[in-house]
Amino acid sequence: MVNIEERQKLKETFRSQLFKHVELFNEAISTGKGDWVVKGFIDIAKNIYTISVDTKVVSKIMELLLFPKICQFAQHNNYKMVLCKEQNFYPDISFIDNDNNKFAVDLKSTYRKNSKEVNGMTLGAFTGYFRDRKSKKNITFPYDEYIGHFVLGVIYTRTDKNLDERKVYKLEDLQSITSVIRDFTFFVQEKYQIALDRPGSGNTKNIGSVIKINELIHGKGPFAELGEEVFDDYWMYYLTKDMAKAVDLKDPPYKNLKQYKEYKRLINEKK
Repeated sequence: MVNIEERQKLKETFRSQLFKHVELFNEAISTGKGDWVVKGFIDIAKNIYTISVDTKVVSKIMELLLFPKICQFAQHNNYKMVLCKEQNFYPDISFIDNDNNKFAVDLKSTYRKNSKEVNGMTLGAFTGYFRDRKSKKNITFPYDEYIGHFVLGVIYTRTDKNLDERKVYKLEDLQSITSVIRDFTFFVQEKYQIALDRPGSGNTKNIGSVIKINELIHGKGPFAELGEEVFDDYWMYYLTKDMAKAVDLKDPPYKNLKQYKEYKRLINEKK
């Protein structure tokens, strides 16, 4: 069993090692001018079809491009890599060192809305395996077996030129095809350091991320100074309106960090 001090050292070492490979990641996906190296899909007749700027498409291709460099990182630092079994499993990659310490890494990408903010990301579920930390459902290893939970993120800019996705190109046109994204910035942070105190977009029970670029790069989310223990406690007991209704509560006990602190103070006073 690893104590708190050893755990922190292991996390810092892992993050430092992964961050050192960021330049290699950038080289794998961008040209010298900062454009995406991917121009489109090619068929057996050597026709090239441009790529949609759909975030899911971009994200999947990004994973494929980065995979060889991530394998190189693992080999260089003597980590065993275990990939997730299914698309909806957590995390994307598990790294295991020689002492069987496990590190969870999720690959995330998001685009700039402007010079200071991104569209945002989701950082995994706050139900299921997150609450039952011995569970093996939808997770490679039980949540509490991981020393740390990290996000390897990439921020990019969408090309502002009008792209005709119906146009078909030939190989000789390759250099003239506009890349749909460009200007990549990588970051490596622990999940709790870039997490928000509210769910991500949609009705899914996923933790939302900060959207300010500076906060993502430097790990300055609202839980960063409070620590991972507070982050875990907050999200393990967070309830949506539907979840509160299901347990006969009129409203969730808290909806943000301010309300959470008030709620915890009341609970402690009753003890």
